[in-house]
Amino acid sequence: MNGGTGRAYKGGMRAIVATDQSAGVQGLRLTEIDHPHAAENDVVVEVHAAGFTRGELTWPGTWTDRAGRDRTPSVPGHEVAGVVAELGYGTSGLTVGQRVYGLADWTRNGTLAEYVAVEARNLAPLPISVDFTTAAAVPISGLTAWEALFDHARLQVGQTVLVHGAGGGVGALAVQLAHHAGARVIGTGRAADRDTVLDLGADAFVDLQNDQLGDAGPADVVLDVIGGDTYRRSLDVLRPGGCIVTVPEPPPVRPENGRAIFFVVEVDRGRLAELASRVGAGTLNPVIGAVRPLDEAIDAFAPAVRVKGRTIIKVR
Repeated sequence: MNGGTGRAYKGGMRAIVATDQSAGVQGLRLTEIDHPHAAENDVVVEVHAAGFTRGELTWPGTWTDRAGRDRTPSVPGHEVAGVVAELGYGTSGLTVGQRVYGLADWTRNGTLAEYVAVEARNLAPLPISVDFTTAAAVPISGLTAWEALFDHARLQVGQTVLVHGAGGGVGALAVQLAHHAGARVIGTGRAADRDTVLDLGADAFVDLQNDQLGDAGPADVVLDVIGGDTYRRSLDVLRPGGCIVTVPEPPPVRPENGRAIFFVVEVDRGRLAELASRVGAGTLNPVIGAVRPLDEAIDAFAPAVRVKGRTIIKVR
């Protein structure tokens, strides 16, 4: 157990802050704010790379704390890879100077900054074999894919899984996890994603704009990261007794003979460690489409050109 250790900070730090919910991306700005400090069971991480989700500017937690109180200006971004700079009282299992990665709390300042305070339980050691940029692309996408496939759908060897958005952050990791678990994998996406998805381990690819979804055959498990009409179309290819797991929103319609599950990702240090181990071993590879400095993070929220895979912000 630790009584609170780490460096003393001088001056402020650079960060992206969100100031106006109604303004969306136009309400973001790069500025200097105070350094965070570690509360009980917290860790302050010196951020080397950070990941974000473009939709998070619509999340309640971006604008309010756990008690529902306004917390603007707030720092977006939740995925972090970096080095432990400070330990709060009671923190155990991590040390100052250690390489770590993980997730910041949904209702606290995030990772698009030079430093971030994170609950220690939401971080895992990062092997030296995994660079910070790659690691920052894993937490949300990797945990979402793992929990959807194995915790909720209970995917088994030999089953067929349909992964929507298979060239994106969650989908790309889900394809690889399902493939290595011995499932038959059907990936969907745009035509330009076909080669990437097949290279990741998918057995078949469906172009949602030009192909029939049922052409690849029925599925025992569907992972839907798109929602809307894609969710409804997926019900027609779900085998009796199958499971559709949806991430964007609660299921508007449920299958007649099967399960429909909506969930919010939960952080688990052991699972983060397992994902990092697989990345280090080369059996799990996030698709990173762009790496941009903190100065360009605001533009990355609204790119002029579609980026394949994740966009990661390199802070150091």
